[in-house]
Amino acid sequence: MLWLFALLATLFAGWRAARRLLFFLHLFQLEGYKPARFVHWLRMHPDVLLRRSHAAGALLLTVGALTLPLLGPFWSPALVLLGWCVAFASSRRYRRDRPKKPLAFTPRMRRLLSVAALLTLAGPALGGLLGRGEKAVGWLYYLGGWLVADLGAPLWVLLAGWLLWPVERAIQEGFKRRARRKLAAHPDLTIIGITGSYGKTSTKFIIAEILSLRYQVLATPGSYNTPMGICKVINEQLRPEHQVLVLEMGIRHPGDIRELCAIARPDIGVVTAVGPMHLETMGSIEAIAREKSELVACTRPGGPVVLNADDPRVAAMAERARGPVWRVSVEDNPEADLVARDITYGPEGTRFVVRDETGTEQVFQTRLLGRHNVLNILLALAVGRIFGLRLRQMAHAVARLRPVEHRLQLRREGPITVIDDAFNSNPVGARNALEILGQFRTGRRIVVTPGMVELGAREAEENRALGRFMAQHVDLAVLIGPRRTLPIQEGLREAGFPDDRIRVFRSLFEAQDFLKTYLQPGDVVLYENDLPDQYDEP
Repeated sequence: MLWLFALLATLFAGWRAARRLLFFLHLFQLEGYKPARFVHWLRMHPDVLLRRSHAAGALLLTVGALTLPLLGPFWSPALVLLGWCVAFASSRRYRRDRPKKPLAFTPRMRRLLSVAALLTLAGPALGGLLGRGEKAVGWLYYLGGWLVADLGAPLWVLLAGWLLWPVERAIQEGFKRRARRKLAAHPDLTIIGITGSYGKTSTKFIIAEILSLRYQVLATPGSYNTPMGICKVINEQLRPEHQVLVLEMGIRHPGDIRELCAIARPDIGVVTAVGPMHLETMGSIEAIAREKSELVACTRPGGPVVLNADDPRVAAMAERARGPVWRVSVEDNPEADLVARDITYGPEGTRFVVRDETGTEQVFQTRLLGRHNVLNILLALAVGRIFGLRLRQMAHAVARLRPVEHRLQLRREGPITVIDDAFNSNPVGARNALEILGQFRTGRRIVVTPGMVELGAREAEENRALGRFMAQHVDLAVLIGPRRTLPIQEGLREAGFPDDRIRVFRSLFEAQDFLKTYLQPGDVVLYENDLPDQYDEP
């Protein structure tokens, strides 16, 4: 009978250890395989490091050691092993039935999993060896090994990442060398680099659509804006027939832009905006502006740069330009080369008039929503003018534009209108989306949001201000995360928003279940930001 309890205890402990290890590997992947960000997440969630089951396991081992002389070599292990099975049967904290972004078993993840699994199994293996010569208490060593294996899961992930770091670095450098060689084999290729705190992805796709009128264009898909993302596109998708390569360049840490430009140096640089994004890693708005301006400095000598003249920090980057500077504005800035005016919204989208550097004016119509999208279009039109395209030509391309997925994407779900702005919310974009929601009059206006993240010390106040602004434009606020959205709740109440029109849920899935029974025909729902799994509240 004792062997059966031992087998069950091993199965339960191993199952839970595997669940826990995969949970932390998933988090490591979600945090970009960055040890510092992974450790930061652990510090913010100490409840996952030491669970009640760990304390129960340690207590059971102590009880087993104390009762062994009294109950004998059968009953003492039998009772402890039975309690062990109960203590480690639960892995609910480490299961996500509906993850937003499931664990991807990429080659890198498979390498990490292999090393982390070996480190995990070292605990019970060592415990078994230590207890081999101890007939009476050998099982205590073995179970103690499983306890260490389970408890140390986040440590095994960090150790695996550290042990594999030279391997991963060598692999990444190989990808970068391959990408640089491939670009060197395309000397006539024009590279356009785009950076900014927001608007990068939309501007990238608009530029690609406009230049496709005359050229063979390759643009990185989605938000591929990291060194490995850019290398993947260059190595796998760049073809001899491509004439223009449009690259989105993101930052999280100082030095990121120079690393990206060392892979693909832009012939044309575009900067959309500077805002409080990634303050946790960058430290200040000034540091973000300095990092974004590196794109201007890294653009090839003589290469033009396109700047948002309405953003003082971006406009100041002209000082670092080594070629012509094109400025665009939606605020009738007198220094701008391209200006948009008479912006209006309607059932067909957005209509506006553009004046270029020659004084030529053209009416534009687009299905994209929002003043910020007009600015993104202006940035793309400036690039088109650099290539010699006329406004009238480009108006046809702009009319064909489709909203980028999850960025103010307007769609119908039966009798309900959905504005999907779920990707990576920021203070400017969130207010813009709320203003657009406020213009709808077909039914109740509902916002679903977890608020904004990665704003450093300004995060609470920015979310509180968002709540105050939200109160002016919505009929119902559906907030995701009781703790995370406290500043938004405070801002709503400061603006006099009624408590009975604030609903708070632990997850997006719970909120969606509520909306299924709440929504009526004509209602409009804005999904403003959708945080990845590591931001879930237990």
